Amino acid sequence: MTSVPSLTRLPCGNRVLDLTQTHVMGILNVTPDSFSDGGLYSQLDAAMRHAEAMVVAGATLIDVGGESTRPGARAVSPLEELERVAPIVERINRELDVIISVDTSTPAVMRETARLGAGLINDVRSLRRDGALDAAAATGLPVCLMHMLGEPGDMQDNPHYHDVTKEVSEFLAERMAQCELAGIPADRIILDPGFGFAKNLQHNLSLFKHMDALHVLGRPLLVGVSRKSMIGQALNRPVGERLHGGLALAALASFKGARILRVHDVAETVDVVRMIAAVESAE
Repeated sequence: MTSVPSLTRLPCGNRVLDLTQTHVMGILNVTPDSFSDGGLYSQLDAAMRHAEAMVVAGATLIDVGGESTRPGARAVSPLEELERVAPIVERINRELDVIISVDTSTPAVMRETARLGAGLINDVRSLRRDGALDAAAATGLPVCLMHMLGEPGDMQDNPHYHDVTKEVSEFLAERMAQCELAGIPADRIILDPGFGFAKNLQHNLSLFKHMDALHVLGRPLLVGVSRKSMIGQALNRPVGERLHGGLALAALASFKGARILRVHDVAETVDVVRMIAAVESAE
């Protein structure tokens, strides 16, 4: 098991995330066009039933997203995104004992969902939209910064790196520095290497292999590879047949010290995490 920074707790709104163990974050896309589950949970009742099922299955965080970030996805207005996300955040906060993460780059969504009970801001753009740094700082919530070059619409247009792990680390270090200047201290930051974002298959595989090098930044790692194209390309599997590859990567990410696994298939991933924990705790 890879050694990770000795951080034990992360306040997330009115709840606390225990960083001595690996957590499963369930994905809840309230969008019509996400790559794997677009349209399935765009209605409030369906979204709530899915959130409940993921919590029962063992998710300790639910990541609510109102804007698809798949390659080529259309942009949505702040109002449209907020109308998708706010009702489910409010209802989850009222009815379920779980940390709510909001997958957004939009300042207005950060502010309003924090008011409604969100406990974490998960931004694929690392707070680079105008006003995002100030909005995130004002919420007082922890933030997950993800590596991505460009925008979802063009991020896969021939991405190039000399050393992908080094360049991802440098990018995340620079964003941490910008957060510090904006009033977001390091102890409120989670880092995501950004698998599948502005990276081809070889970039993803190399970054995953050397992921533990990112621990030098001293922050917990979130890994999201569930059902992504890196699995499909490596195994020649369509989206609906990527579970086993995803579970293999979940186990490997946990072994390499990831503290949060962002997944669609919660129950199966929770079994992986619990099995690893059982072995690690044995005499």
